[in-house]
This record gives sequence, structure tokens and C-alpha cells, in this order.
Amino acid sequence: VQLVESGGGLVQPGGSLRLSCAASGFIFSNYAMGWYRQAPGKERELVATITSVGSTNYADSVKGRFTISRDNAKRTVSLQMNSLKPDDTAVYYCKVDKGGMRYWGKGTLVTVSS
Repeated sequence: VQLVESGGGLVQPGGSLRLSCAASGFIFSNYAMGWYRQAPGKERELVATITSVGSTNYADSVKGRFTISRDNAKRTVSLQMNSLKPDDTAVYYCKVDKGGMRYWGKGTLVTVSS
């Protein structure tokens, strides 16, 4: 299993970013996927998840601002982030649970600052 995140960067408050996670090594369409984040000095937390059939779930802190989606043909899961706030600054990770194990990407850094 390999997960590779991309799309992070520096953005001003109120701006937008789109993160992507490219997956390989497993049958992507069969598995739920998730985005998590870890801010400096804090624990890793759930941001959003999407099931194999496209049902979504969001942390209260991002509802209405973030949208998770998947493209099974391209084996990618994306996170569209709008109305970004300084509190959204974190390393964002892609995750899949498979065969009783949890797999993570290496993460992509999002910094929201003026």
C-alpha cells in the first residue's frame, strides 16, 4: 500500500487549497479513505472520510468549508478546502484501513497565514 499526498502550501486566511492523495497497492474502489491532520503540538485528528460508495463524514470544525471526494478510475481521493483559517494549519495525511492495518501517507503541509 502506498499513499502519496500533494497540494499543500502557504495560503492566506479565506483562501482555498485542493489536496490530493494518490493510492496504489490495493483495490482502491473497495475501501473507505480518510483525511486527517496534525497541527504543531497537537494530536492527529480526523478531518473527513469517504466510503467506497461515496458517503462522507466531516469533523464539525470543517463542515461547510471542506469537501472530500474520490475518483476511483484515477485512484485518488481529494480534499477541497475553502475559507481556510489559521487554525487549519497542519500536516494533512491520507489514510486507509486494510487487512486490520492502518496505512498513512507522509503528509503534506498546509500553512494558513497572512
